[in-house]
Amino acid sequence: MKIGFDGKRAANNLTGLGNYSRSLIEHLANQFPEHKYLVYSPKVKQAKQIDAFFEKENIELQLPKNGPFLWRTLNILKDLNQDGCQIFHGLSQEIPLAIQHTRIKSIVTIHDLIFLHFPQYYKFIDRKLYEWKSKSACKRASKIIAISEKTKKDIIDLYKISPEKIQVIYQSCDDSFKTPFPQHALSRISATYKLPEKYILNVGTIEERKNLKLAVQALKKVDEEYKLVVIGKQTGYFKTVEKEIEKFDLKDRIIFLKNIPFADLPGIYQMAGVFVYPSFYEGFGIPIIEALYSGIPVVAATGSCLEEAGGPNSLYVSPNDADGLAKSINQVLENFELQKEMKEKGLEFVQKFNSSVVTKQLMDCYLSL
Repeated sequence: MKIGFDGKRAANNLTGLGNYSRSLIEHLANQFPEHKYLVYSPKVKQAKQIDAFFEKENIELQLPKNGPFLWRTLNILKDLNQDGCQIFHGLSQEIPLAIQHTRIKSIVTIHDLIFLHFPQYYKFIDRKLYEWKSKSACKRASKIIAISEKTKKDIIDLYKISPEKIQVIYQSCDDSFKTPFPQHALSRISATYKLPEKYILNVGTIEERKNLKLAVQALKKVDEEYKLVVIGKQTGYFKTVEKEIEKFDLKDRIIFLKNIPFADLPGIYQMAGVFVYPSFYEGFGIPIIEALYSGIPVVAATGSCLEEAGGPNSLYVSPNDADGLAKSINQVLENFELQKEMKEKGLEFVQKFNSSVVTKQLMDCYLSL
């Protein structure tokens, strides 16, 4: 079988949806090598991890044969037909127009509809474009994959799509998070980034929705031995966070790291005392999965799907409750038995997101078409 993918992000992005797309396709190619995986992109970025991805024997980069104009939206259909694709998977909330009128079966992955829940975080034109593309794709696709039960519910409620058309297939995280680093590697990472001996970790873009300000407010009431290490791209919201740090006189207790090589990230997780994720809203919450695989207790926010990612043995607080967040963090840090239980049961829970499990579910979905 030949399976085509919208590979714009797989071929060009080094974070986020780029990592997700490459990981998904690579696991399919390794677990089901009898099929051919065609990755369609209008261009390709030269980068080590992208080059390595396209060196896989049954993964092929497909650039436009019929010109780049409106290619991903429409003209890609000519290439898909010419290449004999039986299935096309839109990995990021869109599929080509009119694909429903071809012999090609289509699947679209919907990660979240955050732009409808929090329109204030998006430019008007961007929000309308995201809504049109995702809603149209949901109506036209042969099958919809939602990455969480919460996202499935949003698709049903906001786009009025039949539940029978939607299948929940969770995401996994990169396999590098699933194996403990040797001590010498952890020592090198700690020295390279001047990590404190004891720290709380937060990973994610520093934007309003991710709610880092709450973690800063909570830190004031957390054991002073612990610092807060934050890894993520800074946006305009960073100024709001800086004001909060100044207000609570916490400059010496917070460390911001940027442009961390992906290969070192699991090690930074593995040395943390607790992982905090107070986001107002997520489609799923991959950083929580990364933390659980790293053997780190998780404290996250209620209100979206983070309980799905963190399971019953992580702790959850309102994204507006700084005192509650501080209390939960201290509860973990002060109780060795609780830490041990959260680590063991968290690692047990997260096996449901293992790559082999998720990849098998995805292939079963393809074959059902």
